[in-house]
Amino acid sequence: MAELTALESLIEMGFPRGRAEKALALTGNQGIEAAMDWMLELVAQKQREREEREEREALERERQRRRQGQELSAARQRLQEDEMRRAAEERRREKAEELAARQRVREKIERDKAERAKKYGGHGGSQPCPPTTEPGPVPSSPSKEPPTKREYDQCRIQVRLPDGSSLTQTFRAREQLAAVRLYVELHRGEELGGGQDPVQLLSGFPRRAFSEADMERPLQELGLVPSAVLIVAKKCPG
Repeated sequence: MAELTALESLIEMGFPRGRAEKALALTGNQGIEAAMDWMLELVAQKQREREEREEREALERERQRRRQGQELSAARQRLQEDEMRRAAEERRREKAEELAARQRVREKIERDKAERAKKYGGHGGSQPCPPTTEPGPVPSSPSKEPPTKREYDQCRIQVRLPDGSSLTQTFRAREQLAAVRLYVELHRGEELGGGQDPVQLLSGFPRRAFSEADMERPLQELGLVPSAVLIVAKKCPG
């Protein structure tokens, strides 16, 4: 009757019958207190196991979060490195193009010097160039069709400097006006030792000052083909 009484007491306390019977059996039927201690210890053990499992899962989630963060950071760094490499390659390409353009202008200057030296018996310096004469239009017979407009691929530019001397050079019709200005600046820098003020290009007639936007336009578009006279004026900085 004692065992039955103990079992009934445990059931009344809210313990499941199967667990109460097992607790009484494992404690040697030593009474309600021993059975309760065993069941409470079992509950505490399960609680510890659950907490340990949740802690392990939390640690694993944190490791995964950090790993994903590291992978994202590495991907972002690789992207930044790629962008920096592309930017550096673009700067190198632009620098190479600029150097090539300056080299072409220097070669034009050297050819121009050689032509002047040959023409004026080896004397250096800029010499006034004789005015160029363009061939007059060929009169057409009334019975013939009017001549078609000629397309020029080259342009002969005469540049009058402030000291009264002049430069003459041939450019491609599709070259930008900036090539003419660069030619003048490099030529003056070589002859006068550098340190020159920026130059402003003006057209002869009608008088027109070319803007910075005009520097990016081709000579053909500016109406300087097949030949033109430009005037150099000192350009005030700022």
